[in-house]
Amino acid sequence: SMRLRFHTQTGGVTLTSIEPMNNIVRVTLQSLSAVLGGTQSLHANSYDEALSLPTDESVRLALRTQQIIAFETGIPDTVDPLAGSYFVESLTNEIEEKILELIEEIDSMGGAIAAVENRFMQNRISKSAYKHQKLVESGERVIVGVNRFKEGIHESRIKIFKLSPEVEEKQIKRLKEYRKSRNTKMVMTSLNHLKDIAKTDKNLMPSIIEALRAGATLGEISDTLREVFGQYEEK
Repeated sequence: SMRLRFHTQTGGVTLTSIEPMNNIVRVTLQSLSAVLGGTQSLHANSYDEALSLPTDESVRLALRTQQIIAFETGIPDTVDPLAGSYFVESLTNEIEEKILELIEEIDSMGGAIAAVENRFMQNRISKSAYKHQKLVESGERVIVGVNRFKEGIHESRIKIFKLSPEVEEKQIKRLKEYRKSRNTKMVMTSLNHLKDIAKTDKNLMPSIIEALRAGATLGEISDTLREVFGQYEEK
C-alpha cells in the first residue's frame, strides 16, 4: 500500500527544431534518468516532435531507446541504483519540501479547482516558461546546436510526417461501420448510467469501463460527462 506508482514522459519542451537529431541524445538521457529514478511506466518522445507528428521511424527509435535501457544496461535489475548518493538524496529531499509547500499553498486557496479558477497553475507554468526562454536567449542556459556549438544550419533535413487526407475519410467510414455493428441499446443504457453516476460523488471509472465494454466511443463518453460537468473556459 506504500508503493508509489508513477508514469514518466521525457521533456517535450527540451526538443529543438534546429539540429533535431540531437534530440535522440536528450531523450536517451532523460529516459535513463527516469529508469534510474524507478519509474514503472515511461514514454520516450520522438526526436522529430518539435517539427511535426512523429514518423514511424522516429517512433520506433524512441521505443528502441527504452528497450536498450531495459534489456542491455542491466539497470532495471537493481531496485534503486542510486541509493546512498548524497547528491541524489538531497535533490529528492528538496523536491519533497517544495512539493509540500505547493500543496499547502493550493490547499489554502480552497483546493485544486479553486487554484485553476484563480489561474494559479497557469501563471506558474507561464512564469516558468518565460524564465526558461530568457535564460536560453541570454545564453546562460546552454542548448547545444541552438545558442551554442551552432553550425549555422537552421533548416531541417530529416523526413517530416505528412498526414494523408484519406486517413480522415477512412477513420470516419470505420467509425460509422463500427456504430452500425454494435448494440445501440446497450450503449445508450451504459451512457445513461454513466451520466447518473457523474451526478454523484461515486467513482466514475467502473462506469466508464462498463460503457467502453458496451461499445461506447471515447467521444460519446466525453460528451456524456460534458453534459454533467460542463466545459472549462478561461475567465
